[in-house]
Amino acid sequence: MKITVLTLFPELFEPYITTSIIKKATLQSYVSIECINIRDFTLDKHQRVDDTPFGGGAGLVMKAQPIMDALDHVRTPDSHVIYLTPVASTYTQVKAKELSTHQHLILICGHYEGVDERVLSMVDDVISIGDYILTGGEVAAMVVMDSIIRLIPGVISSESIISESFEEHLLEYPQYTRPEEVRGMKVPAILLSGHHANIEQYRKEQSLLKTMKYRPDLLLKAKLNEKDRKFIQKHVNKVEK
Repeated sequence: MKITVLTLFPELFEPYITTSIIKKATLQSYVSIECINIRDFTLDKHQRVDDTPFGGGAGLVMKAQPIMDALDHVRTPDSHVIYLTPVASTYTQVKAKELSTHQHLILICGHYEGVDERVLSMVDDVISIGDYILTGGEVAAMVVMDSIIRLIPGVISSESIISESFEEHLLEYPQYTRPEEVRGMKVPAILLSGHHANIEQYRKEQSLLKTMKYRPDLLLKAKLNEKDRKFIQKHVNKVEK
């Protein structure tokens, strides 16, 4: 996979690309990442890439021309172009999996009050990482990149991906490691039992409890069997009492 980032601040991505799992993925050629400075494509003699909005209003808007020309420079028939903006559907793990199948992703990082609306005529997707406002799209681009790159086969173990949060619309069960006791808190005995069927059932129940506590909305989408439903109802009854 190739990922191209169109940004006003390519230097922000250097430490990200050269660290940890992302560094491994690039060194082993699972992914190639390039950062293109939108400012390099402006026709303004003062290198400006923004201007005041027509109709008035606070702030500045990124001009269409530099972004469009930058897109023309990097886009191929295999490219999938994404604009990162709070004015979009919220990003999900399902979307991350979908995007991980593309050969070439182009991420456009907005700034100021956003981009000239005409840029969206060249965009395939708009993505929001949450209902809040950032100073620019660079952090959002890193979030999207990270979620996608880790799904590329070989970057991390397939087992880690299968059992993580949001698979089957449930949060991942609690995890523990050595030592067995920390500040008086012990690892649940069942995890030390070696009884794999019991451990699997315990983890499923803990996953249900965690989802009930933090993301009950996900349970509406989860595929639950009768045993799961009875377990949930039992704990709902406990709370009501």
